[in-house]
Order: sequence, then structure tokens, then C-alpha cells
Amino acid sequence: MNAEKLKSLYPQDGSIPAAYAIRRVDQREYLADGEIRTWAGPVQQVFSPVCVMKEGKPERLCIGSFPLLSQEEAHRLVDAAAGAYAQGRGIWPTMSVEGRIACVQRFVLAMKAKRAEVVKSLMWEIGKSLTDSEKEFDRTVIYIEDTIEALKNLDRTSSRFEIEEGIIGQIRRAPLGVVLCMGPFNYPLNETFTTLIPALIMGNTVVLKPAKYGILMLYPLLEIFRDSFPKGVVNILYGKGREIINALMETGKIDVLAFIGSSTVSNRLVKAHPRPNRLRPVLGLNAKNPAIVLPDANIDNTVSECILGSLSFNGQRCTALKIIFVHASIVDSFLTKMGEQIDKLKVGMPWEDGVKITPLPEDGKAQSMKEYIDDALARGAKVVNRDGGAVCETLFFPAIVYPVSAEMRLYNEEQFGPVIPVVSFKDISEPISYIENSNFGQQVSIFGTDPDVIAKMIDPLVNQVSRVNINSQCQRGPDRFPFTGRKDSAEGTLSVSDALRVFSIRALVSAKANDQNKAIVTNIVRERKSNFLSTDFIF
Repeated sequence: MNAEKLKSLYPQDGSIPAAYAIRRVDQREYLADGEIRTWAGPVQQVFSPVCVMKEGKPERLCIGSFPLLSQEEAHRLVDAAAGAYAQGRGIWPTMSVEGRIACVQRFVLAMKAKRAEVVKSLMWEIGKSLTDSEKEFDRTVIYIEDTIEALKNLDRTSSRFEIEEGIIGQIRRAPLGVVLCMGPFNYPLNETFTTLIPALIMGNTVVLKPAKYGILMLYPLLEIFRDSFPKGVVNILYGKGREIINALMETGKIDVLAFIGSSTVSNRLVKAHPRPNRLRPVLGLNAKNPAIVLPDANIDNTVSECILGSLSFNGQRCTALKIIFVHASIVDSFLTKMGEQIDKLKVGMPWEDGVKITPLPEDGKAQSMKEYIDDALARGAKVVNRDGGAVCETLFFPAIVYPVSAEMRLYNEEQFGPVIPVVSFKDISEPISYIENSNFGQQVSIFGTDPDVIAKMIDPLVNQVSRVNINSQCQRGPDRFPFTGRKDSAEGTLSVSDALRVFSIRALVSAKANDQNKAIVTNIVRERKSNFLSTDFIF
């Protein structure tokens, strides 16, 4: 799989199957304060990672453009969100839980009709395979529906009064204010909506800044957002993040930062807020998830899981396995089998059946992967698999690099791509020490068959990472499981139920249990005069 072979995988100009061809979208529309507005200013062209052959050369295809809003317009969007929240007096934050659920249900029903458009956009914008793009859309719909059910359950639990020490009280969840949602390019729909939807349904207002890649994907949903929620509740901000987001944080009008990306960016944004004690960060950040392969591991299953964990969506996942520690007694057989399996992976365009390796969306990504490999080779490592590291434009064939050691960049840096560092160890203290000294603490995978050995590893590891996977890859799902991290990997916990709590705060209405107060509370509840103080039960 050399460069010429990779080059031959790009389609000829005009030969893309009609079912998968994308219509160019030159977007000037954006959603602000309940209106679809038209931007007359500068735009940014969107180039697909999919190249087409023109005059014998692969060229990235321009599939559209999006608005580059100014700082002034960005401030107007935040003002719209703040106005809709109105210090907690707005229609949305004071609406009943049942009313907010109805709005989200209306949104997801209309969203389902846009499946084909969104899926096609995911394929062309970020190079995600058709199968994985469909899964991302469907999983997002299920997540929204599960969030609705989780809120119903939470509200049912809260729909009663408590009496303690002569005090009547009702405890419910209340919104926090204006939320800035910023999702990642690798899951621009799913991971963005895992913060957006719970933030909305709990009564917050939102400014949504799409990821750097996967922007046009939201275009089919603009009118649905407008029609499903009250004015100003959802505002979609397009532009260059570095130029506009810091300025938004500096206003102090952002109450919650929901960000999934790098810790470098999140640190900069949090520091820009003038009143950090009033800001709640909800962060999903970097990870360098290791796998530990013990000498008694089932090699076939281990290789299969490590390939999935390392190379799903070209390894562009925060939950990917990014370094693999293999016991010295089996490292040779592990490398041989893994190399054989990787070299069989199908490389091609996102719409092709069975494709596993697709074009990389980030500018210069293939070159940065090559730099990781060159650094390791200069320090004594080798590329183990036959075709590893072959590159042509946006296509990069996965490379297993071994033996990786502490002085190499691949040992500590998160590569976020299809390069797999392998480290040999003789004593289990070596990978354990790596995890203890790492700046990251999201997940780890353990591969082995001895329950006694695995048990001894679990107890200390759960104090270093947030999830220990036994004989399986690192992953986010199921969405009902908590998703978080320790150290520099996360702040706040996301899952269907946890996210509802992280975007809200417990609030209490109380009164001394005397006859007068009982009569007041009874009247409010019976006459349904308050959406908060209520015993309504949502089915």
C-alpha cells in the first residue's frame, strides 16, 4: 500500500456515484434570537478530506462555505441567549418540565427527517464512513430520546414534598444560565448534542459554536431549531474560534462552558472569564488511553479489540487506545498478528462497503503523523507492519511503531490518529507507573485471563482513571454509563442522567410547617400556580 496505490483509491472527477454525491452548500444563514439571518460578510470555504483526481493529481473538493461572523455579531448572539434567560425570568427557564420536554420532542421528530442530509454531510466533511455516519446520527437520536425519559424519571422523584424538623420542602433541579456549547470535529453531531440537549432541556439557553470541521452538517437543522424552541433559546455561532470565543468569555455572560477538545484551549477560555467562580466548566479533554496486554491474554481477541480501539475512525477519538503495553513474552506474536490484520484493512472513500480507513479531515494531519513516526525511527523504533505510514494527500495507512520508549513523542503525546505505539514490558509495574505519572486519566484496557491478577490491577487503577475495561477496547458507550476522566482528561460527568445534573443545580423551596404556610403551599400546588412548586407527575 504505497503512495501510488493510495492515490489510485481517489475517485476520478465526475465518477462519484450519484447516491453519494454531495450538493455544494454556500451557507450565509445563521440562527440568532429566533431568526434565520443572512450574513453579508466574509465566508470560509469548506474543503472535503475526500480528494478527486484532476489531471492526474488528487485535489480536495470544495463542498461549500459558511459565515465568518464578527465579534460584534457574536456578542449579539450571547446577548440574545442572555435575554432569553433573563436572569431566570425568561419563558424557557420558567417553563414547566413537561413543556420543555414537548419542545425537545418536537425537535427530535423533525430532526429524523433530515437523516440523509446530515449523514451525507458527515461523510464529506470529516471523512467518516457511511456506516459510522449513520450510527452517529441514530445514536444521537436515541440519546435525545433517552434524555427525555431520564428527565421524566428525575422529575417524578422530585414531585413530592419532604418534611424535616418542622420544615416543608420541595427539591428540584434549576437551570444555570447561558451555556456555550463547543463540540469536537470527530463526533460533531453526537458529542455536541450530548451537551447541547441536556443543557437545553434543563432550562438553560445556549450559544452553539460548531466544531472546526463538520460545520455544514448543522445547516439542515437551522429551521428546526428555530421552530422548536422559543426565541433566543438556541443561537448558532459561526466563525473562527480564536477570534470570537475569547471575546465571548470576556463578557462574563457565559455561565457554563461545555467544551470537548484540547486542554490547552479549555484552559485559555476559562482564564478569559472575568468571574471564574461563576463559571461552571463541563469539559471532555485529552486522553492517552493505554492497553495492558498480560502474558496470558487471548491473542486473537486482544488483537481484534486493540485494532478497533486504535483505529476506529482512523484513531481520531479521545477514547481511542493510544499506546499499547505488551508483555515481552508475547510481544512478537502480538505484533505479527496485529500487523497482518491491519494490512488487510480496506482503505478507501467513506461510501464504500467495508471501508475502515478513510481520508483524514484535519489540514496537515498526515504530515503530523509522519513526524511522529520519523521521531520514533530516529530514536531506534521501527514500523512493524508492511504498509505502515504510506501516505497520499489525506489518506494515511496505519502504522505500528515498536519499540517505543520514553524519549519518543509517541510515548507521552496524544497522536489522535492512525499511528499505534507499542511498548514491551517485563514487570507489571512498568505500565502501572506510566499511568500513575501520566497527565491524563480517562480509561485503560486490561487484556488477560487470570482473575487474581486482573483484580489486583483494578483496585489501584480505578483511582487513576475513570473506567477500566476488561478484555475490550476503551469506549464511551453505553450512554447510560458515566463518561468522565481524571487529571487533565475531563471536568464534570456526562451520561444520559449525569448530564442533566451537570447542567443544573439543586434548588429548594421551603416553609415552616404551620397552618398558614401549609395553606399557601396547598393553594399554589392545587391551582398549579407555579411550575417549580408542583406535584404533577409526568408519564
